[in-house]
Amino acid sequence: MPLRTLAKAATKISAVAGLCLALSAQAFALTDAQKKTLNDVNTYFNSVKTMHGDFVQFGPDGSQSEGKFYLARPGKVRFYYSPPAKLDIIADGKSVSVKDRKLATQDIWPLGQTPLRFLLAENINLQSEATIQNVIVESDLVTVVLEDKTTFNSGILTLIFEADTYELKQWTVTDAQGFDTSVAVYNVVSNGPTNPDLFRIDYLANTRQRQGN
Repeated sequence: MPLRTLAKAATKISAVAGLCLALSAQAFALTDAQKKTLNDVNTYFNSVKTMHGDFVQFGPDGSQSEGKFYLARPGKVRFYYSPPAKLDIIADGKSVSVKDRKLATQDIWPLGQTPLRFLLAENINLQSEATIQNVIVESDLVTVVLEDKTTFNSGILTLIFEADTYELKQWTVTDAQGFDTSVAVYNVVSNGPTNPDLFRIDYLANTRQRQGN
C-alpha cells in the first residue's frame, strides 16, 4: 500500500476518531449487522497467533517513521524503527518497554495499561473489552472505534480492517488531548515462525545507565 494512501487513510480515521471522542459520553447501540461484524473480526483475530511485517507510523506533529514489527499472541510484540528513528518498543507479555537509544532512556508500563492489550490479548473480544463507539462497514474497510478509560493516556482507539478478510491494516490512538498517532501495517505474514528472543525486555538497562554516569 503506497505511503500516500496510508497517509490519507490516517487523516480520514483521525477525523472519525476525533468525532467519536467528542461524542464519547453518549451511548452507542450496536445493530445486529454491526454485532456480526465484530464477531467476525474477533474470530479472525483469534485465529492469528503470530504476525510480522512492515509498519509506518504517523505522529501527531506530522512526523513519519517506519520499520518492522513482530507479534506473538498472547502479549508479545516488537517494533524495530528504521534510522533515523532511535526507538525500540517491546512487549514481553507483562510489560511494555519504550527505549529511546538517542536519549539512552527506557520507560516501562504494565501491558494492561496500554492500547496494545487490545491487539495482544489471548482471547480477543472487542465488544467486551471496551466501550464501542462506532462500527463503520464500507466496501473495502471495516473501522471499529473503541473508548477505554483504563488504557494508557485514556482516549479513543480506532482499528481498521480489510472488509473481505478482516486483516488488521491500521490503528489510531487518540489521546485525552485529541492528538492522534497512527500505525499502518503492510507486507504482513500471519501464523509464521517467530523468535522468542525478540520479546525480551532488558529490565536492568536503566540501572546500568545510571551506574555508567
